[in-house]
This record gives sequence, C-alpha cells and structure tokens, in this order.
Amino acid sequence: MAKILVYNNQANRMETYYRGLSEAMPYITNRTLTVREFRSNSNTNIVWTSRNTMNSWNRFRTLYGRSIYVGFAFKRPWEGGHANQSQHYAGVAFDVGQNLSSAERLSMRNLAASSGIWRYVEEVTQVLSKKR
Repeated sequence: MAKILVYNNQANRMETYYRGLSEAMPYITNRTLTVREFRSNSNTNIVWTSRNTMNSWNRFRTLYGRSIYVGFAFKRPWEGGHANQSQHYAGVAFDVGQNLSSAERLSMRNLAASSGIWRYVEEVTQVLSKKR
C-alpha cells in the first residue's frame, strides 16, 4: 500500500490517497498509469505529484493511442540518477519509451513536443551498444 500526496491545482490544496501498487494513480483514467509504474524503482511507500500532471498524462496517453512504458517517474532526491533539481523529485516528470525503437521514440517525442500538453520535452537520447 502506498500513500500518495496529490496537489490539486484546481482546489489549491493537498489530497491524500492510499492505493495498492497495481491500482491506478489518482485522477488517472482507464488505469493507464499504476502506482507501481509511477513509483518506478523508488523504494518509498510515499509518493507525490499534482493533479495537473496526472491530467496531462491522461491527455497525452489518449493522444498517443496506446500503452506507454514508464522507465522512471517519481524519485526521491537521495535515490539519485537525476540532476539536482530534477522534476522527478517533484513527481511531475516521466522518462518513457525505453522499450521502443529509436524511430518510435523520436515519433513519440515529436508528438509530445507538438501537443502543447507538456511544458518541457527532452531530446531523444540514442542508446548505442557495441557489436560483439
């Protein structure tokens, strides 16, 4: 069971939810983002985010039209792996599409950038491996 703190941007207040890891995050439609996916590899049972972030996920997921693999979303600062002021620490960022081909990641990135849903969309990072 996870404790989920959500800043409700519309009501200007914090909300508290308790959900199992396989349940949908608050405000998520059609169970497209579970608590486990949002928590990623963090070891905490307390996560936080905002209603606007969850609604942005809903809008982008509908626009994209299929499931989206989430590699990282929420992180605590001491868990590392991101820059000092990473938006992952605020629970408002997603690293997605690591299971896609380079062309598919670029397509998703371009859709995200042109959609107007997100304030910032990073460039696609190419992952290269040495041939053996």
